Amino acid sequence: MARMPREIPLRRQPFREPKRTVLIFCGAKRTEPDYFEGLKVSLRTASVTIKVKREGVDPVRLVRAAADLRDRRPGVYDEVWCVTDADEFDIPAAVSAAKRRGVNLAVSNPCFEVWLLLHHAECQAHCRGYADVLSRLKRHVPGYDKTALDFAVFADRVGDAVERAEKLDPTGTDFGRNPSSGVWMLAKKLMGHKK
Repeated sequence: MARMPREIPLRRQPFREPKRTVLIFCGAKRTEPDYFEGLKVSLRTASVTIKVKREGVDPVRLVRAAADLRDRRPGVYDEVWCVTDADEFDIPAAVSAAKRRGVNLAVSNPCFEVWLLLHHAECQAHCRGYADVLSRLKRHVPGYDKTALDFAVFADRVGDAVERAEKLDPTGTDFGRNPSSGVWMLAKKLMGHKK
């Protein structure tokens, strides 16, 4: 009697989300890019590629530069973000340009150091400017130097910063609120890709 061939069950192929590429344009040449380069290394994920560009320009020109790069390389970037300070910039003009050009905007008011402070503590009282935020940050990170950011000081507390910043501005778009940082939206997205 001939043996019937045994059916081999088909193995389901593992599902992997398609890899996404996120382009981050930073309005400063050191602090923000150093932070996102550190975050990129700490996430070490195969599901997202993070490209960081250092521009050092005002927010409106930053949005234009980011959109222009995306438009020159269609289909390469799934998301484009601009990270900037409120400082003395024309943020409403940057918001308008970002909406028009399809770019995401993450503004920290008054400065990026608010985002860094939120890694270590709540920050709900109005900040008088960079010097005020810096003195608060240095209580938690005494050796802080904006020209040589040590991401290791912030690495284990990104989730805390996301929670604290989201409480300050649940939409991430109340750019006039002081203090606030919309960076939580970008960080949360990037961390969501971590497996």
